[in-house]
Amino acid sequence: MNSHPEQADTLIVGARLIDGTGSPAVERDVAVRDGRIVAITAPGGLAGWRADAIFEAEGRVLAPGFIDVHTHDDTHVIRSPQMLPKLTQGVTTVIVGNCGISASPVTLKGDPPDPMNLLGDAAAFKYPTFAAYVDAVNAARPAVNVGALIGHTALRNNHMDRLDRAATPSEVEGMRAQLEEALDNGALGLSSGLAYGSAFNAPPEEVKALAEPLSKAGALYTTHMRTEFDAILDAMDEAYQVGRHARVPVVISHLKCAGPSNWGRSVEVLKSLETSRDGQPVGCDCYPYNRSSSTLDLKQVTGDIDITITWSTPHPEMAGKLIREVAAEWGVSQQEAGKRLQPAGAVYHNMSEDDVRRILSHPATMVGSDGLPNDPLPHPRLWGAFPRVLGHYARDTALLPLEEAVRKMTSLSARRFGILERGEVKVGYHADLVLFDPEKVRDAATFAEPQQPADGIDAVWVNGVLSYRERAVTGERAGHFVARGAGSRLDAHGAF
Repeated sequence: MNSHPEQADTLIVGARLIDGTGSPAVERDVAVRDGRIVAITAPGGLAGWRADAIFEAEGRVLAPGFIDVHTHDDTHVIRSPQMLPKLTQGVTTVIVGNCGISASPVTLKGDPPDPMNLLGDAAAFKYPTFAAYVDAVNAARPAVNVGALIGHTALRNNHMDRLDRAATPSEVEGMRAQLEEALDNGALGLSSGLAYGSAFNAPPEEVKALAEPLSKAGALYTTHMRTEFDAILDAMDEAYQVGRHARVPVVISHLKCAGPSNWGRSVEVLKSLETSRDGQPVGCDCYPYNRSSSTLDLKQVTGDIDITITWSTPHPEMAGKLIREVAAEWGVSQQEAGKRLQPAGAVYHNMSEDDVRRILSHPATMVGSDGLPNDPLPHPRLWGAFPRVLGHYARDTALLPLEEAVRKMTSLSARRFGILERGEVKVGYHADLVLFDPEKVRDAATFAEPQQPADGIDAVWVNGVLSYRERAVTGERAGHFVARGAGSRLDAHGAF
């Protein structure tokens, strides 16, 4: 017996370890001290150790904490730092600032323009510099770590008198200066939301010029493309062009084939992604559902898909109803009903399940929830995305092996975004960990009742601190702002 027993804060013994790299599961014991993983041994290898807490995993899966690469939690991590929708899924790091909208750096002239209103009302935008936002995150001590992108639309809002035109060269210079300040303070990169009216009139040249500082910083470019409908391949080409011009990796946000005329095109969409990857690092994220959600876009009110209203400022009583039901109730067209409901939010029944499965299972795809925490009736992805992949897609439908599902939520995400020493269960790495029951894990959130914690998530540690156990938060919050590391990295196979 060891006469000088090692001391740990936590021992997790008898776990089925899935380390995040895609390697097969193995039986292991794990020791955590001072927020880091300090030992990983064969079963019984920690017998001589002492610890403040010992967890008997009893064959349940121990994995790296999940990284939600696509969130709109920018203000939520500060206002609701317990972060229940994410912590209860096993998520330990969120990336905010997606789709061109970020909480900082922002100076409003009035109400936030659509879709920045997804992040809150004018009072929520209190961070004129990115450094101020970082300070606010750390002061809030959220229960999860926070990495951040800078939104193109947010920058346009700061420097332009109106958003329905291209920025002038001097306006782009002003945007670039703010982007550079953010990159100097650890921002992960630039995001765009070119499908929205607030950025749709920005030509590719504007985005290319703005993206130029990214390469020197080792940052990346993510995009909610100009369209996810019939012209999707052209929109993908535009994304690749921005990446090539700026010499940076590209992540296509929530890749999908939207609209019935587009169903089945995931084969050619993924072929485009693969072809482009030869000369340009490109990846994507997706959420595991065949319905999307955002603000209500009248261009999509065509009558060929169902649209559920999730909120409406002038008509809050219509939340939860289909827009065709609202139109019938009012005796008007769906388009007229959409106008009367504005500003509003919606869930769009606009994807084919076959396309979702094909995109989700592709090796280049990460998992991101794209949840909207401020929606009164949010899409269930806010609470259910990660357990849905583990339960419904990996276990119940055998779409992909459990180890591959975990990789898409952990190491792939950390490497893409340059988040160092997270995303793997590895000695020396931060102890962001989740213990779950692979037989029981499932999403409980539904479209009718979306605010439901997942089943089968047994314990979550953030930076070594037990933050969630057996369906209850511990009250400990150990998350903090996570700065960009050494830039996004290619893996050993040259894949991004």
